[in-house]
Amino acid sequence: MAIVRVDPFREFATLQDRVNRLFGNVYLRDEDVNGPSPWTPPVDIYETDGRDLIIKAEIPDLTKEAIEVTVANDTLTLRGERKRPADVKDEQFRRVERQYGTFSRSFSLPTTVDATKVSADYKNGVLTVKLPFREDAKPRTVTVNIAA
Repeated sequence: MAIVRVDPFREFATLQDRVNRLFGNVYLRDEDVNGPSPWTPPVDIYETDGRDLIIKAEIPDLTKEAIEVTVANDTLTLRGERKRPADVKDEQFRRVERQYGTFSRSFSLPTTVDATKVSADYKNGVLTVKLPFREDAKPRTVTVNIAA
């Protein structure tokens, strides 16, 4: 007889994931201003020591031509489309867990970001968008003169 390890928290995490997927289009996508899309790539957003804002989005199996990054009205929008493989017919699939179709994610940019210097790089299925802060928004050191 095999010993089976039971992890009740794993079941709760699975349930939470299913509920999030069920209600995700209604409650969890407040940053998406373009309406629901079939799938939403996960993102990480962080600030570097060099005072840049970085957004990394997981969007594997796309060409860089299939990805659109736009900045307009203090909003960054990531768009694209992941298509099913053309060489595989629907009846050949045994299981499909990845999502296909168009996606669109929009993010409000803080006023400290210089929207004219936004750059994007796509490598190994990860889109990295660099949003540099404006020079006047970066911290600066002021020399204090002491009168003798």
